Amino acid sequence: MSHAPAGTEPAQPPPEDDHAFFGQPRGLMTLSGLEVWERFSFLGMQAILVLFFADTVSDGGMGMDPGTAASVSAAYGTLVYLVSVAGGWLADRILGSYRAVLYGGVLIACGHYAMAVPTATMTWVGLGLISAGTGLLKPNVASMVGKLYRTEDQRRDAGFALYYMGINIGAFAGPLVTGWLGEHASWHWGFSAAAVGMTFGLIQYVAGRRHLAGRKHTAEYALAPGPMRRAVLTIAAGIAVAALVATALALAGWLTMDRFVDVLTLVSVIAPVVYFVVMFRSPRVTPEERGRLRPYVVLFLASVVFNFILFQAYSTMMLLASTNARTEIFGFHFPASWYASALGAFEVALAPVVAAVWARMGPRQPHASNKIAIGVILGGLSFLLMVIPTSGHADDTYRMAAWWIVGSYLLLGLGDILLETSGMSATTKLAPKAFASQTMALWFLSLALANGIQAQIVKLYGEVSNPAYFGVNGAIAVAAGVAVIAAAPWLKRTMHPVH
Repeated sequence: MSHAPAGTEPAQPPPEDDHAFFGQPRGLMTLSGLEVWERFSFLGMQAILVLFFADTVSDGGMGMDPGTAASVSAAYGTLVYLVSVAGGWLADRILGSYRAVLYGGVLIACGHYAMAVPTATMTWVGLGLISAGTGLLKPNVASMVGKLYRTEDQRRDAGFALYYMGINIGAFAGPLVTGWLGEHASWHWGFSAAAVGMTFGLIQYVAGRRHLAGRKHTAEYALAPGPMRRAVLTIAAGIAVAALVATALALAGWLTMDRFVDVLTLVSVIAPVVYFVVMFRSPRVTPEERGRLRPYVVLFLASVVFNFILFQAYSTMMLLASTNARTEIFGFHFPASWYASALGAFEVALAPVVAAVWARMGPRQPHASNKIAIGVILGGLSFLLMVIPTSGHADDTYRMAAWWIVGSYLLLGLGDILLETSGMSATTKLAPKAFASQTMALWFLSLALANGIQAQIVKLYGEVSNPAYFGVNGAIAVAAGVAVIAAAPWLKRTMHPVH
């Protein structure tokens, strides 16, 4: 057992920190501030990424056709969430949450700085670094927020509400800055802004480290020294071999961009199937827990359907906004990527309203499965709404009013609030105890699968008419939500203790 040397900072925050931030632990300000800047950089970059891919080479872009640009952007999202599963394990077993978040933030910042260099090679290097860094940071920040509170602390839900508000503030502000720079200076200036934002986040994270509970601890479920050395060597060797094989296949002409996207989609499908098979067959899972896993599969698939729509807010919807939407409101002209900020703005505004409605309804509020179903239906309606302004045009030169896309994002933002909060809560309650520390991995696999499917479907964007594309995808989502509502009696019966 290691001991901190005399004179170093204590492992726990000072007692006066406990109510220093709006009645919450002061460490919440440090972690929320980090998430503001991480989401600023991540979603700020993502708002212009598909536009950068689709822009002509002469204008500083990558020259991809719209469908390919959206597919590659979705594949990047798939990689981020697949790596997040490994990031949770690394924090639990080797690094500890504080170091995992710190190292992840450094990798993200380096990735954005790499993308600021105007070469194709540095773009791919940067995306790889951001994927690895986000995989380390994203699953572990939320667990650090949880460590600020005792199990019985009644402030926990309010603390997480403040934390998620920070996420959405970053989601709102990021596209405003990166979008303006990307479309008025160059795409790489936009990526530079994302890099500076992540740097600010890291500075305040390190400066506020004394307010974080347990930051001096090693991994919570650390491997013994021998197995840890073997695990580190195996991971390093695996990464090196994978890089060599990928380089060799690329040089041989076999590993094309399309095939890489297909491989990621295949992995995103196989991973959750394997995960669920392991849980259903594990001797550590009781028959009662196995019974609760069955309804969770339904909710997992509902999450996949909704997030398939949600993630297109940063791909096909951005492409549609850039080519067929007016970028002017009340005489003010703005970059097309600013539409992405509407999603974050609506979530900041609507989250307290939804929370107040549920609190007022008390025990009369809808069952968690119905909240998730309504969220999926709203996601589908956000796409069905786009059928109206994209229909009845003789050619592709029309420009729809800004309010159509803003209205679509309003439906999508409300759906996201309903589904994400209820889905995460259900995940933590329905997962078997033997897999309790891996509940975030389950949720991230649903996001990875949504992106993996998106990476294939968006290839049709630009190949079929816009009304057909948005209409069919929206209708499928609405049908999925209705199916979950139809299954509500069975879900309510089998999801105990979720209400």
